[in-house]
Amino acid sequence: MSSILSSPAASYGKRPPAAIELTSEGVMAASIAGKHDDPVFAYEALRPGILVPGISELNMTSPEAVSLAIRNALGAVNPSTRYVTVVIPDTAVRVFVLDFDTLPSRASEAIPVLRFRLRKMVPFDVEHAGLSYQVLTQTKTEARVLVAVLPSNILDEYETVVRGAGYEPGSVMPSALAALATLESEEPLLAACLSKVAITTSITRGDDLLLYRTLDLPEDPSQRLLEVQRSVAVAAAYYEDKVSVLPRELYFAGNGTASEFERWFGTSELRIIDLAPRPSTGVATSLSNMSIAGLTGALAGAV
Repeated sequence: MSSILSSPAASYGKRPPAAIELTSEGVMAASIAGKHDDPVFAYEALRPGILVPGISELNMTSPEAVSLAIRNALGAVNPSTRYVTVVIPDTAVRVFVLDFDTLPSRASEAIPVLRFRLRKMVPFDVEHAGLSYQVLTQTKTEARVLVAVLPSNILDEYETVVRGAGYEPGSVMPSALAALATLESEEPLLAACLSKVAITTSITRGDDLLLYRTLDLPEDPSQRLLEVQRSVAVAAAYYEDKVSVLPRELYFAGNGTASEFERWFGTSELRIIDLAPRPSTGVATSLSNMSIAGLTGALAGAV
């Protein structure tokens, strides 16, 4: 699955060889020195309440603290460039797969069409929102398009804290889409990306995206568990409907490991596989229990 969302402010060209992921828990950073080198990872924690992701209001109560965490995390991995890919929480972005009979080939003509379609689909001003898209499949009679959109003030907020740390956002990506960039298979694959506040389930088939669904999670642990189980069950049923066979594997990205996530499902026949296994080398600081899937995908094809 190829990754998509470039920031409107991006000017770096191809994907930078450095990336950060911002979460409610803290900031992860990674960089690659050269084409044949493995990434180096680092993590800087944030105090609770500093970053609360969403689309209804600004996400950061202390942008200065977030900029400091970005500066410290990136300083630990010593990137060779000021440009970084910025991976942001899924709940700060809305992602859709839209079907059209046709779509203009030029972005300058396609984007107004997409904005018009999204007007009644998002609860914010879509005309001035940050928006990017990728054509998934296209024939003479149909175009399937992956669209990511977020309020302009929230996009500005994330880009501003990166610049406040002394770096420049080369592209901006939602976490689950970044994580899916680690997948390289033409076969249908079921994935679940879990954060502290949400779960995103998806089904990929090569560069096509058959399902992408983000669900906010309740704080109550028992209710949270039920919602995660229900979300995975719905995605598995959708997989069976679209592919005509039951899924046997689920690729997992999130805090903790695949084996820990698997225990949530008891006797489930799904085999849980880490989307991006935790690194045994190249760790500049303690990563706590943070997932590296988003950063791994963000760096895919960077050098």
